[in-house]
Amino acid sequence: MPYLRSLPDGSLLLKLLVQPRASKNELAGLHNDALKLRLTTPPVEGRANQAVIAFLAKRLHLPKSELTIKSGQQSREKQVIINGCDEARARALLGEKADEGY
Repeated sequence: MPYLRSLPDGSLLLKLLVQPRASKNELAGLHNDALKLRLTTPPVEGRANQAVIAFLAKRLHLPKSELTIKSGQQSREKQVIINGCDEARARALLGEKADEGY
């Protein structure tokens, strides 16, 4: 699946499409080659970026410090670096929504 891939240093690269101001926080399947994440948070003063990290950290059972937004801080299309989790575990924890598509 193109939304998640392993990098040579052992970390993972996750491609996201973030929809702010949604009715609830949830994964909403695939959108092209990115995993769609709906967040209730508005994209104001970096709060949506903080919500992305918090949501993924909770979902992946990792501390927030293990996730970094590599690109897309000002965009709906984001790339997140994940440390401390292998690809198979990340796919399992991100759930069936990612594998079903949207």
